[in-house]
This record gives sequence, structure tokens and C-alpha cells, in this order.
Amino acid sequence: MSSPFDVDAVVLDIEGTTSATGFVVDVLYPYSRSRFAALLTGRADDPAVSRAIAQVRELTGDPDADAVQIEKTLNSWLDEDRKATPLKTLQGIIWSEGFARGDLVSHFYDDVVPALRAWHSAGLRLYVYSSGSVAAQRAWFTSSPEGDLLPLVSGLYDTENAGPKQEPESYRRIAAATGIEPSRLLFLSDRPGELDAAVAAGWHAVGVRRPGEPYFEQGVGDHAQAGAFDEIDITSSRSTT
Repeated sequence: MSSPFDVDAVVLDIEGTTSATGFVVDVLYPYSRSRFAALLTGRADDPAVSRAIAQVRELTGDPDADAVQIEKTLNSWLDEDRKATPLKTLQGIIWSEGFARGDLVSHFYDDVVPALRAWHSAGLRLYVYSSGSVAAQRAWFTSSPEGDLLPLVSGLYDTENAGPKQEPESYRRIAAATGIEPSRLLFLSDRPGELDAAVAAGWHAVGVRRPGEPYFEQGVGDHAQAGAFDEIDITSSRSTT
């Protein structure tokens, strides 16, 4: 690992970074796939569901798509692992309810939670920026195997309230929303394109490379890298320890 990062906040990707992609793909995706039809037909008038339906119709160029066609589109996007905002919105609704019922418990790599608690205790602010919806992120951190981790987190960002994860402007929006100078923000992700975008916006970035994750072999380009959170050395003027 390189020299310590002197920052005031850490922004976390989830899939492949704090948590295993395999859990998302093998557990959460099938869970949502089996429940799309009921959500689309039974709760189409719910504001969040209605907005997502309209977004699917807009993205597919089919203003008359019915529930069956929309479900087919959602499943196709799932197969492609497309980070489409309406897909993530509907998944977030389904997953949030699954976590609340106790059907689901989220996954974190063993090194993550101790690091998050240590960083938080040291005065660092923690944020999440994931392609999963804010609702899904909230449920994920609330329903961890180690209990409710949401009190550690100062804010949640997704592709709807921040923008696409490989565009520098999204990171500028997050910096503005947090009130933290870009040079005082550190982004952790396994995806090179996201790291590039964060750095282009003036942030620091570390590529997290975990064996078995989809981007492990690709590497993280010329970014600093770590195999686990306990390899990341952070200092901060906000530190209380």
C-alpha cells in the first residue's frame, strides 16, 4: 500500500468492495427475479414503482409496455448485469422488504466492519456510493450479520441521486452534497472505470482487489490497490485518536 491518505471521508462501493459479488448475483438477484411480477401487477400505483415503470418504458422506447413486457426487460437487464436505475429501484424495494422480513441478511467481507468502525471512531465520515438504490443500501447496512451498521454511515448515493458511476460529474455532485473538498475524499471500488472517474473529479482512490471477484484479474490500472480494508492506511485532520 502507498503512503497514508490524508482525507476527511471515505466513500464505499459495495459489490466487489465491501461485499461479495457472488452473494448479490446468487442470492439477491434470484430473490428479486421471482418477485418482479407481483410487484409490477399488484403495486403499479405506488409512486416509486410507477416511476420505475415509466423509466423502463422510456429506456426501451415502448410507452405501451405492459407488466409482462416490463418484467421481461427487467430479467434481461438482470442477465446482462446492467446498472439501469429503474431495475435498481425495483430491486431495492423487493430487497428492503426481504431484509425487513428476515428473509435476507447482507454479506460483508471479514475485514470490512472492523475497519469501518475504526475509521468512524477516528472521526472519518463514511458514505456509500453504489449502483444499488439508496433503499437497497439502507437495508443492506441495517441488516448485516453484525447488526445495524447504518449509524456508521453519513450518507447514501446511487445512480439516481448522484449519477452514473463512471462519470466524473457524479463524484463532483457527491462532493458538493457532502460539503467536503474533493481532495479530502477517498473512494474505494473494485472497478477501474469508477476509480478513474473519481480521480478525474479530484478525489483519491484505492482499487480493492479480492480473489474471486470479477475485476480481480483485470486489476486497477495505475491506482493504489489493496486486498483488504486493513491494508488501507488513512490519516485525517478530523482524527480524534
